[in-house]
Amino acid sequence: MSGRKQFDVGAALDQAMRVFWQRGYADASLDALGSATGLGRGSLYGTFGTKDALFRQCLDRYASIYGAQYAQALTAHPGDPVRAVEAFLDVTLSRIADPSVPVGCLIAQSAAQSPTLKEENRMQVRGLLDTQRQRVRAALADSSADTRTVDELATFVVAVNQSLAVLSRAGASDAELRSVAQLTCTTVADTLARAASKDVTQG
Repeated sequence: MSGRKQFDVGAALDQAMRVFWQRGYADASLDALGSATGLGRGSLYGTFGTKDALFRQCLDRYASIYGAQYAQALTAHPGDPVRAVEAFLDVTLSRIADPSVPVGCLIAQSAAQSPTLKEENRMQVRGLLDTQRQRVRAALADSSADTRTVDELATFVVAVNQSLAVLSRAGASDAELRSVAQLTCTTVADTLARAASKDVTQG
């Protein structure tokens, strides 16, 4: 070989993702990113581009990992939207309980810092939240609820999902988080039941 240092780009990206996840965009300094990845500034720039470009790649990496898990959870229970929501929230609870990854959620962390992010970064964060909402909505649409109810429930479920990550960073216990998730599922079930009852009455 030419003598240039070889490294695993995927592994470096995962390490950079953890820095953004733990610290947020603003506090993820180039020194911290370099230390985590083992790359100097020149190699960071040469491999990933600017800090903003690296941040967006980390968002994509995070979304590819957990987005796939969310999608699988939401589609694993056709005809049972409440069970699908329960499985969806369980993905988040399992990640929060995993000691091998940082506490919280990279997307929630980034959304909280949206006012300070550059527009392209902010739009990517928003896009990931919209994708999550669309997935939840698709699962909820497998019911007799009207469009407005499905839309409102999808937004509600995604809001709760993000709040679980925020609460975990504030030190909420697993029992507390699971209580929130269970109440969310009960609320979804009750809302869908009312919607179904309304349809029967009107019919």
